[in-house]
Amino acid sequence: MKNYKDKVLETAEFLRSRIAALPQIGLVTGTGLGQSAEVLNIPESFEYKHIPHFPTSTVESHPGRLLFGDMDGKQIIAMQGRFHLYEGYSELEVSFPIRVMQEMGVKVLILTNAAGGLNPEFNVGDIMIIEDHINLTGSNPLIGSNEDRWGIRFPDMVNAYDQRLSALAEKAGKDAGIHLQKGIYAGLKGPSLETPAEIRFLRTIGADAVAFSTIQEVITAVHAGMKVLSLSTITNVHDPDTPVPATFEQIVDVAEQASPRLEMIIRNVLEKI
Repeated sequence: MKNYKDKVLETAEFLRSRIAALPQIGLVTGTGLGQSAEVLNIPESFEYKHIPHFPTSTVESHPGRLLFGDMDGKQIIAMQGRFHLYEGYSELEVSFPIRVMQEMGVKVLILTNAAGGLNPEFNVGDIMIIEDHINLTGSNPLIGSNEDRWGIRFPDMVNAYDQRLSALAEKAGKDAGIHLQKGIYAGLKGPSLETPAEIRFLRTIGADAVAFSTIQEVITAVHAGMKVLSLSTITNVHDPDTPVPATFEQIVDVAEQASPRLEMIIRNVLEKI
C-alpha cells in the first residue's frame, strides 16, 4: 500500500506527463466561486475522479475539476472546488492538492472561500482579504512525522499571508472601485453553522469572518514555502442578538454574484505577480 508521499509523487508525475508547461501559481476556489478560475486560457482540464489518489468533491457548487492554463505568460493550476474536513476527509486528504502543487513547482497560492461575516461593519457581498487566521478545526496537516523535503518541522506562521500579495489585492480593488475589507478568519470543522453563543465567542477572540475551509491548505502552503493570498466572500453577516437562519442556497447565490468582482481582483493580482 502506497504511503502519502508516494501518492503525492505519483499524482504529480501523472499530471506532469499530461500538460505542456509546469505551473508557477496555484488557485483554489470555494463554494459558489468555481467560475472565478475561468479567467484563464485553459488548454488542459481533468476531473478529480480521473486523477490518481485525488479526493473528489461531494459538495454542491464544487465542480471538481483541475484546470491548467495561463494568463499573461504565467502558468497556473486551478482547482474548481476543494475538500473539507466535514466531508469526512482527513487533514492530509484536504491538503493533498497543495502537496501535489508543491511537487509541480508552485510558489504562489491564491485561495478563495465563502464565509460568514462576524464584523458588524461588514455587508453581504463584501470581499475580505484574510490577514491572519484562527485554527479552531482541531486538526493540523503537519501532525505526524515531518517530511523534510517538503518543509521544516516547526514552520513559523507569523507571516502566513503574504503582505505584498495582500497589498496587490487591495490596490486591485481600489483600481476597480471595489472596497475590500481586511480581517481575521476563523476556521471551524463544520458542517453545522454557528450558534449565537459561538458567534459571540468568535467575535470576542477577534475573528471577522468564519467558514469551514482554507486553514489546512494554508498551513500546508506555509510549510511548503509558498506565498499565500486568501480572499473571503462574505455571504451573510451574523448578528447574535437577532439571529437569522442562513441556508446553503443563499450562501451559494451570494458567492456566485460576487464571483465576477473576485475574478477581476484575481486577474489584476496575477498580472502584477
